[in-house]
Amino acid sequence: MKRPEVLDAARAFYREQRKPEFKWGQSYIPPSGKVLDEEDLVNMVDASLDMWLTTGRYGHEFEEKFAAFFGAKFASLTVSGSAANLLAFSLFTSPKMGDERILPGSEVITVAAGFPTTVAPIVQNGCVPVFVDVDLTTHNVLVDRIESAITDKTRAIMIAHALGNPFDVIAVKQICERHNLHLIEDCCDALGATINGQLVGSFGTVSTCSFYPAHHITMGEGGAVMCHRLKHQRIINSFRDWGRDCYCDPGVDNTCGNRFGWTLGSLPEGYDHKYTYSHLGYNLKVSDMQAAVGVSQLKKANAFIEKRRRNFDMLHSKLVAAGLDEHFILPEATPGSNPSWFGFLLTIKDGQRLSRRRLTEMLENKRVGSRLLFGGNLTRQVAFEGVNYRVHGDLTNTDKVMNDSFWLGVWPGLEEPHFDYMTAMLKESVQELAS
Repeated sequence: MKRPEVLDAARAFYREQRKPEFKWGQSYIPPSGKVLDEEDLVNMVDASLDMWLTTGRYGHEFEEKFAAFFGAKFASLTVSGSAANLLAFSLFTSPKMGDERILPGSEVITVAAGFPTTVAPIVQNGCVPVFVDVDLTTHNVLVDRIESAITDKTRAIMIAHALGNPFDVIAVKQICERHNLHLIEDCCDALGATINGQLVGSFGTVSTCSFYPAHHITMGEGGAVMCHRLKHQRIINSFRDWGRDCYCDPGVDNTCGNRFGWTLGSLPEGYDHKYTYSHLGYNLKVSDMQAAVGVSQLKKANAFIEKRRRNFDMLHSKLVAAGLDEHFILPEATPGSNPSWFGFLLTIKDGQRLSRRRLTEMLENKRVGSRLLFGGNLTRQVAFEGVNYRVHGDLTNTDKVMNDSFWLGVWPGLEEPHFDYMTAMLKESVQELAS
């Protein structure tokens, strides 16, 4: 059997699969999910037929096309968004960064209301996270508190665009420029979001994205680091590829044309460049089958983003029509932005006779899935016990999010009947708890 016949068979197999219909009160509505089609399957099968199990032709294609999509010069594919954050921050710890290097003990401004692996790389590299509070309507950093948090130890700002809603990255970038700080944008939940018409991820020195199944496009597991300078890309790739100094692709030798002519460290002169290491690195590469799915998913990215926006607007309208805005703070877009919504965050208003825990339990029993704003207040997590961090001001809103916020899905696999049911079950649950 020839390759085209195998791929045609894969298409036929996909078309024979029946998609389950939504049934009111019976079908579970997950807060996030993936949307795959026959081309995703065909690409994955095509890559598997190559029997090239590490990063290969699809990996290179994805990096090139994703960098262009993101408005960056380079994209380095890796195993997850969390790994992308680790690589992005590790870049600045490299001795090759010279005077721009971030040394252990340096401070990095961030938020505690978010996902732990936005902050973990700061700690893992021996630096000190400095937490500032967030706003309750945009669930993003309170920008007016950042500048007063800066000390002579501050070297960077590393923050995620929360649930696809951009933080005021223009103002944050201006702060970075005034104080000579690196800006690392975590865009794992915000692919395609813009502020003043410019894509998030294009403001920082580096930015990151995730391709976990919950995110805007998926390759199962996967992530990427975007940057604009060749020097930065080579350092990122070194950390990703075992820490080696060589920048040859897998299966390729002597890209530099001087494989046996380098003298590095106290190694023998001419020691094989493929086995010289300039960083304490990792192996964080993906398989080409994963990248193949990413290539086909990327073609649909704009459609997925627009569907998320329409779904957000639809759910917002239904919640307001049901009078639920009396009970909850509804999310608002950051001024000047066009979010690429990851989820719809609801925060119980003060004075309501509602329990977030009880409410989410009731929704789960009614077949409506929800999620919290990830770690809530990271300083209260077990993982941060004994960690050296600093809190600037108070974290009042962060604690409010920890106690009273949860989010519902707006991912592209959901349609209007799902939102009708979600709204009805939320209203029913609120009425039961408030009575």
